[in-house]
Amino acid sequence: MSATGKRPFELVVVSGKGGTGKTSIAASIATLAKASVMADCDVDASNLELLFSPTLRTREAFTGGMQAVINGDLCAGCGKCESLCRFEAIHPIMETGRRVFAVKAADCEGCGVCAAYCPKQAVELKPVKGGEWFLSDTSYGPLVHARLQPGLGNSGKLTTLVRNQARKIANETGRRFLLIDGPPGVGCPAIASLSGATRVLAVTEPTPSGAHDLERILELARHFQIPAWVCVNKFDLNEEATMQIERRAVELGAEIVERIPYDKSVTEAQRQLRPVVEHEDSPAARAIVRLWDTISKTIPPYCLLT
Repeated sequence: MSATGKRPFELVVVSGKGGTGKTSIAASIATLAKASVMADCDVDASNLELLFSPTLRTREAFTGGMQAVINGDLCAGCGKCESLCRFEAIHPIMETGRRVFAVKAADCEGCGVCAAYCPKQAVELKPVKGGEWFLSDTSYGPLVHARLQPGLGNSGKLTTLVRNQARKIANETGRRFLLIDGPPGVGCPAIASLSGATRVLAVTEPTPSGAHDLERILELARHFQIPAWVCVNKFDLNEEATMQIERRAVELGAEIVERIPYDKSVTEAQRQLRPVVEHEDSPAARAIVRLWDTISKTIPPYCLLT
C-alpha cells in the first residue's frame, strides 16, 4: 500500500516469446502514462533503459546464491565431496605435492551437500555476486533495472528484487502506476514478474510460435487469477493468423485491446533510442495511443497523474 492507503496499479507487459515488440510497446506506454514507476524485469537481457537515456542514481550488487569453496589446507583428499556432488563440480588437484579437491565454480549449484558431509569441515559456502541492480531517473519517471551475471542462475530472485524495489519507490513517491516490462517465456523470471500484478498486457505476433507461446503466458496469468489484455503486434503480416490468435485468446478469458500494424518507423525510432510514440505520428504510434486510451480507462484515476 502507498502512503495514501491505495494500492498502486501494476501493469506487467509480457510475451510468451522474445522478439514480439514487447519492450517497444512498454516504452511507449511509459511515455504516454507519464509519472509512472518503471521496472525492467527482463534481467537476462535488460534493454528498456536503451530507449530512455536514463541518469543512473544508485547501483547495488546482487547476491544470487552460494558457492562451495574448499580449503586446501584442511582437505584430507578423501574424495567424499566428489562422490556426493551430483553436478560434477568437484575434482581432484595436486597442491604442494598432495592430492586435494577443488570446486569448479561454473558448475557449482551451491546445494551444500559437500559442506554438510566433509569429515574435515574443509568446505565453506560463500555468497556469490550474481549481478547488479540499478535505480535510474528518466524523463517519464524512475526506472529500476538490473543485469544478471552471464552464466549464472537465480534470475527469478533478481526479478523479484527489481519488482519489489519498484514497488517500494512507487509507495514512497506517491506514484501509483507501476509499469513492468516482463521477461519473455513462462519460467521463473516471468512468474516472479507476474506475482501480485493487477493486470497483464500480453504482446504477441501472428506466427505459429507467437500463437503457441501466447497460450502459455495466458494460462500462467489465469493460474494466478490476473486479468489479461492481448495486443497483436505486426498484425497485418498475417491477418488470418491474427484472427485465429484473437479467437483463442478470448477462449482463454483474455480481452483483445488493440492491433498494431507493421511499421518501419518503429525500427527507425529504435535506431534513435526513442519510443515510437515520441518519434513521429505513424500507424504504429497511433495504434499504441489507442491501446493506451483503452487500457487507461480501466486504471483508477488516482493512479494516473496529470
